[in-house]
Amino acid sequence: MRRQERALDESRTQALLHNGEYGVLSTTSFDGEVYGVPMSYVASNGVIYFHCAMVGHKIDNIKANPLVSFCVVGTTAISPAAFTTAYESVIVAGIIETVTAEEEKKDALRLLVKKYSPGFETEGDLYIDKAFQKTKILKLTIDRITGKGRQL
Repeated sequence: MRRQERALDESRTQALLHNGEYGVLSTTSFDGEVYGVPMSYVASNGVIYFHCAMVGHKIDNIKANPLVSFCVVGTTAISPAAFTTAYESVIVAGIIETVTAEEEKKDALRLLVKKYSPGFETEGDLYIDKAFQKTKILKLTIDRITGKGRQL
């Protein structure tokens, strides 16, 4: 990171990663085309889980090159008179793979339900059972993580 004075400490970096609403997953195709897509996610124990369709451009890219980047942006505040912005962000890099073990896949889906639909875990279990075979779970194992911010 070029501006070390803007580095977030480990605690703030982890909090931003765990509490973020969504992030942008960036992949690269076999021929070097980059692709960034907004994704819902949940972070747990050094990995990030995503749910998605079984096929698509993102999946093709991951098959071609499993090295990805994921960025979460927290709160921002533009200061027009100062020509600057307060911000906080986290960037993660690592290897992404498809979760094939059924129990890990169900656990990841339960974590997603807990994050995005708290209080509806029972209904979430029913939804998971219904959509389980049509849902792919991706797991990004965090290799590098950096948090950066600027306060006004």
